[in-house]
Amino acid sequence: MSTGRSLELYFVDGRPDGMLTAEVFNWTGHVLRIPKVQLTKGLARPEARQTGVYILSGENQDGPLAYIGEAEDMASRLKDHAAKKDWWDTAVLITTAGDALHKAHVKYLESRLVEIAKTADQCYLENGNIPPRSSLNEAATANMESFLDTLQMVLPAIRLDLFQSPRRTPPPKAIDTAEETLSLILTSPAKGLTARARLVDGEVIVAAGSQMVTDWVGSRKHSVGYQKRHADLIGSDVVSLGSPLSSLRTNYAFSSLSTAAAVIPGRSSNGRTEWKLPDGRSFAEWEDAKLSAITRGAPS
Repeated sequence: MSTGRSLELYFVDGRPDGMLTAEVFNWTGHVLRIPKVQLTKGLARPEARQTGVYILSGENQDGPLAYIGEAEDMASRLKDHAAKKDWWDTAVLITTAGDALHKAHVKYLESRLVEIAKTADQCYLENGNIPPRSSLNEAATANMESFLDTLQMVLPAIRLDLFQSPRRTPPPKAIDTAEETLSLILTSPAKGLTARARLVDGEVIVAAGSQMVTDWVGSRKHSVGYQKRHADLIGSDVVSLGSPLSSLRTNYAFSSLSTAAAVIPGRSSNGRTEWKLPDGRSFAEWEDAKLSAITRGAPS
């Protein structure tokens, strides 16, 4: 189980969809998110003139799109991108307190971020290839990797998810006894389908070897998003294709029980009742019992 951390978000204009800064206690990094419509105001800030890494995000006709770059003066570089790249709607600038990053640092961070984003495969990157890493000594490399660890916690918190892969490595043995872990099973006897999952730290991690239907069978009317998730997963290298059932090659994380319970059997369903514990109770029955125990005796 990871330890908690404190993230400070400052909404510069008092609006959640506007410009914001993000900092973590005891971390030297500083993140500035600038909507493109506020680019002039954002680039007037002092951190925009620093050496750093930046991420452009938006979408084109093919879906989500991003670009990762580095510059010694990010304001000048983004001014150029504003004129030549018309698809992006948000820029995220990554610097440090006291402008402590130098050219070798940001080239290393740029290379690693492109590498991580390509591995996560959550959106198309306009970067053609992974840029070469700069040569850093052992201590500087360790510092940059530590910097990246915290950065990958900050970016999803400001709704930048291109570095978060749903693929999961097998959990360590110690997780079996963790309080946050719950074993779950989803079956469809009519289809001969069985999927196993664990609820770990708020994620539904469906285990490698679990089966899923190859073709979507549900109604499209109220499940367009689920159907797209199903199609994306079937079309990825995460799945070993078969007919009528395919199987997961690796552990795969879903954000909710209902999403997993729709994508796996190929139709919209209630995840709280579809997923069962090994003793046969549904997740809803297990949760209701837990909540009753917690609230029993609580003041009315």
